[in-house]
Amino acid sequence: MPLVSRILVLALATLGLAAGTAQAQLRQGHEYTLLNPPQAIDGGGKVEVIEFFSYACGHCYNLEPFLAAWAKKLPPDVVLKRVPGVGSQAWSQLGQLYYSLEAMGKLDPLHERAFDAMHKENTNLSNPKIREGWLAKQGVDAAQFAAVEKSFSVQSKMSRAVQLMGAYKIDGVPTIVVNGKYVTSNAHAGGPDKVIPVVEQLIAMARKDMGLTAAAPAPAAAAKPAAAKK
Repeated sequence: MPLVSRILVLALATLGLAAGTAQAQLRQGHEYTLLNPPQAIDGGGKVEVIEFFSYACGHCYNLEPFLAAWAKKLPPDVVLKRVPGVGSQAWSQLGQLYYSLEAMGKLDPLHERAFDAMHKENTNLSNPKIREGWLAKQGVDAAQFAAVEKSFSVQSKMSRAVQLMGAYKIDGVPTIVVNGKYVTSNAHAGGPDKVIPVVEQLIAMARKDMGLTAAAPAPAAAAKPAAAKK
């Protein structure tokens, strides 16, 4: 290729890259909003990412494959926490399911199965009797689960979830908050497949706020997983 043509190609490529970068810049009030007032974080010096969700929420179900894939490749300076929504009696039952499975060490793989039960199998896990039958099919001892569900640890986490929802002004799920300050969601990002790229940029902003240098790049997590729900 002649030198002039090669220079022209490189110039056009550079302009295209610059345009793409400009388009990728987040806009406050669009891809994200600011929490006012911002909340203190407990990330142990890491960037804290909190997802507020509910097993009953279809939008949470659509986001879950993308979030789950990303969670497996978290940068070393990022911590992901999940807080179940507890805005109603039914959702509180589902919140107790989440925290009880977590306490029993059975959240993986039952977290994903709980979503599938609600949205693919029409199994209402907010109904204690139906939930008990579903848990039995998953190999969970009903008596053990009932004891854990009533435990001080689980009930304390439920109370904390109520406090967090109020402090973070959560009026819908899924909502993701980065470092107690930057808020995004499926709607803000433009779809569940676009949430993780937005979150990653918010993490970069949070690093600057904290005076941290960027962590080593993790494998690309923005690609749509094969088993993504529609």
